[in-house]
Amino acid sequence: MDILDRNGKVLVTIAQKVLSGANLSNTDLSGADLRGADLIGANLRGASLSGASLKGTDLSGASLSNAYLSGANLRNADLSGADLSGADLSGADLRNAYLSGADLRYADLSGASLSGADLSGADLRYAYLSGASLSGADLSGASLSGTYLSGADLRYADLSGADLSGADLRGADLIGANLRGASLSGAKLTALTVARLTIVPVEGAFIGWKKCRGDVIVQVSIPADAKRSNAISRKCRAAYVDVIGIFGGEEGISIHNPTIVYRVGSRVHCDKWNEDRWVECGGGIHFFLTREEAEAYN
Repeated sequence: MDILDRNGKVLVTIAQKVLSGANLSNTDLSGADLRGADLIGANLRGASLSGASLKGTDLSGASLSNAYLSGANLRNADLSGADLSGADLSGADLRNAYLSGADLRYADLSGASLSGADLSGADLRYAYLSGASLSGADLSGASLSGTYLSGADLRYADLSGADLSGADLRGADLIGANLRGASLSGAKLTALTVARLTIVPVEGAFIGWKKCRGDVIVQVSIPADAKRSNAISRKCRAAYVDVIGIFGGEEGISIHNPTIVYRVGSRVHCDKWNEDRWVECGGGIHFFLTREEAEAYN
C-alpha cells in the first residue's frame, strides 16, 4: 500500500515501515496497517489515522498535534515525548502504551482505553478524558491541571505527585488510586469522593499524635471547635491542639519551627491556618491519627 499526497504522488510505501523522520503531515492514513513501524520523530501533524493499526509502533518524539486518531489501535505503542496536543484520540486503544513525557494538552481522549499505560510526567492539561479507562495507569508527576476526568476509571492508578489542580473529577472512580503528594487544589469532586478521602473526624474532639525533635512524641487532643483537615494522605492538620502527653522528653519542639514548643497542659495554635484542605503541607499543626505513624514520620 502506498501513501499518497493530495495530488496522488507516492510519498512512501507502508510495506517499508521505516518512516522515521518522514514528513506525513495532513496525510490520510485512515485504516492503514502500521503495526511495528518505525515512525520515530515523524511529522504527522493533522494526519488522519482513524482506525489505523499502530500496535507496537515506535512514535517516540513524533509530531501528532491535531492528528485524527479516533479508534486507532495504539496498544503497546511508544509515544514517549510525542506531541499529541489537540489530537483526537477518542475511543483509541492505548493500553500499556508508553506516553511518558508526551504532550497531550487539549487532546480528546474521551472513552479511550489507557489501562496500564505509562503517562508519567505527561502534560495532560485541559485534555478531555471523560469516560476514559486509566485503571492501573502510571500518571506519577503528570500535569492534569484543568483536565476533564469526569466518569474516568482511575482505579489503582498511580497519581503520586500529579498536578490535579482545577481538574474535573466528578464521578471518577479513584478506588485504590495512589494520590500521595498529588495536588487537588481547586479540583471538582463529588461529595462522596471527598468523604472517601477524609480520614479526620468531621466533628467532635479526638486524639492525635505528633513527632517532634529528638524523636519526642506528643499526644494532642484536637478540640471539637478546632478546624481540622487532611488532604489525600494520612497526614492531618488542625488550627490548634491541646497537649495531653509527652513521651521521650520533658517537652516537644517542632521539627520545622523551633519556636513552637509543646508542653503538657498547653494549647498550641498554628501561625496561619490554610483553608484549602488539599494543600497537605499548608498552615496548621500537623499530626497523625496513630502513634505508630507519628513515630515512623521522617
